[in-house]
Amino acid sequence: MSLNWKEIDLILQELPLSGSRIQEIRQPDFKSLVLELYHPKGPWKLYVNLSATACRLHRLTQKPLTSAKPQRFMELLRSRIRGGRIVAATQPGGNRIVRIEILRGEEQLVLWIRLWGPASNILLTDENGTVLDAFYRRPKQKEVSGEVYAPVLQPARKEYGVRPYPTEESFSDFIEQYYRDREEEEKRKKLVADIERQLNAQETKLHARLSTLIKRKEEYSNFEQWKTHGDLILSHVAELHKGDSLLSVYDPQTGNSLMIPLSPTLSPAENAETCYRKYKKAKAGLQMLEEEIRSIEGELKKAEETRALLGTETDLKALTSLLERPASKKQEKTTGPTPGLAFTSRGFTILVGRTAQENDELLRHHVKGNDLWLHTRDYPGAYVFIKAKPGKSVPLETLLDAGNLAVFYSKARESGQADLYYTHVKYLRRAKGAKLGTVLPTQEKNLSVRIEETRLRRLLEG
Repeated sequence: MSLNWKEIDLILQELPLSGSRIQEIRQPDFKSLVLELYHPKGPWKLYVNLSATACRLHRLTQKPLTSAKPQRFMELLRSRIRGGRIVAATQPGGNRIVRIEILRGEEQLVLWIRLWGPASNILLTDENGTVLDAFYRRPKQKEVSGEVYAPVLQPARKEYGVRPYPTEESFSDFIEQYYRDREEEEKRKKLVADIERQLNAQETKLHARLSTLIKRKEEYSNFEQWKTHGDLILSHVAELHKGDSLLSVYDPQTGNSLMIPLSPTLSPAENAETCYRKYKKAKAGLQMLEEEIRSIEGELKKAEETRALLGTETDLKALTSLLERPASKKQEKTTGPTPGLAFTSRGFTILVGRTAQENDELLRHHVKGNDLWLHTRDYPGAYVFIKAKPGKSVPLETLLDAGNLAVFYSKARESGQADLYYTHVKYLRRAKGAKLGTVLPTQEKNLSVRIEETRLRRLLEG
């Protein structure tokens, strides 16, 4: 409910507008204006709000809820009335229009404050009524620069009265607190609604993720079978050929015949490597899955606690802190899982990108200048990186491990050997106009590598 004319009249009687000097003009948001004034009795602030359902003016004693960048009209007022003295403030004819006469030097200006709900506005005119500018520019109502503002005045309606308020405080202070409480409640309701929408979306994602993880945990629970399959395939590698789709073999652990499916497009060694990779992934993944499941269950519990808090929390700062802000794109890129494969060699981490996309992603977001980069010289294949450790040089055995992986994950795998070049990541330059992930190395060194099955098996089995 906005102020009626009798309430505006009472506030004008309470406020020491006449004789106050305008020291500063501020605009807290897109619907309000603050005049910082000085009267012989002391400094004070006049607050004007133009919102459709709560247009008003009163003394300001509390900090406004919101803030915004300086706006056009505020800058005009600063240039034209800052330093001026208010000569008079009246409400002509009880029409919810406040006329403030301002004298600055020899210039006399008028600040009009119209408190008409959706039609509220603030205009600055010269003494003849010519509009210098308006808070809201409305060409159809001729409330723009250069037009003449002549408010239409209607007879005051006598049936209006001043709403009840505590007699121990001024009506202006009562109005300030009344609308402050209402705005805080509206903001609280909006915050609660936003947080509930956020919680609903968050819980939906968490439940979907939890369901996926539980299914994957069931798949990973028998991770030992993949190592058994890989061992059995390698032990019968002489009997197998590329194109075979099944290996029937005696399982010494169970004493039963075991049927191991093979990919006919892969060689026996590649089928074994696939099994070892699944074993390694399942073994490492099982523990990670259990930790992630516990983490998601904790997040769901936290969401329940947050939802329970919404019904009782009234502090706006506390509620605002519950509303999560979206992460920046840069954060999203860098906090994702590391692409490709990861291996460990004598305390050093080796990363392998198997595709152009993985190579490029590793190079952009997961390696640094002092990390080593390896690649086959005459064959397309994986980018292999050895993550540097402060104060330690890369051992020869680790370099050979990385070299074996570079040959194995390249077109040179069939021949079992290849020449590599390696250099630090800081000596790589991205090739303009070339395919994704293409780089031009400098200060590179040569390394000849022949695949060693024992070394490779140790790496693949993890």
